[in-house]
Amino acid sequence: MAEEVGDSDDTDVAAAQRSMDLRAQYVEVRLQQAMRNGDFDDLTGAGKPIENLGEVHDPDWWMRRKIERENLTGLGPPALTLRTEDAAMDAHLDAITSEREVRETLDDFNRRVIEARRQLLGGPPVVTALRDVDAEVERWRERRRARRNDAGKRETSSPEATPREGRRATLRWRGGRSRTR
Repeated sequence: MAEEVGDSDDTDVAAAQRSMDLRAQYVEVRLQQAMRNGDFDDLTGAGKPIENLGEVHDPDWWMRRKIERENLTGLGPPALTLRTEDAAMDAHLDAITSEREVRETLDDFNRRVIEARRQLLGGPPVVTALRDVDAEVERWRERRRARRNDAGKRETSSPEATPREGRRATLRWRGGRSRTR
């Protein structure tokens, strides 16, 4: 009985090997035929290296590629989204007009950084630093003051027409009458 079991195992292994060899031969023949027919001639990426070939396997590769391809923001682990938000924070704060809103924005950002540090879901570590609200508000005030000074210098340095002169020039250009008062 033991010999029969051993013989059947060898027979099964040999049959499986023959089956794999036949499949490989079939695939090779089909590939050769397709190459002769020119089925692979106009493929996109022909002659270019395969992207990410040497990288370590990432189970979420498809999600990362979609985010990169479609330039999506606000998606991904909190560590990455907070890092990109932190990099653009000064520009975001400069668009805000009231100090109260600046403080609320910074408080919300700091709260989300703390929450991300407490998470236990894994992902990359949160290395984004908390923002000192008072120091950031002072920096916001300085940038705002500098923008106002620059705007004031541009107004005084550019020889613009007074509203009355501009109105007369517009009337003359349109063919209207120009009245002086």
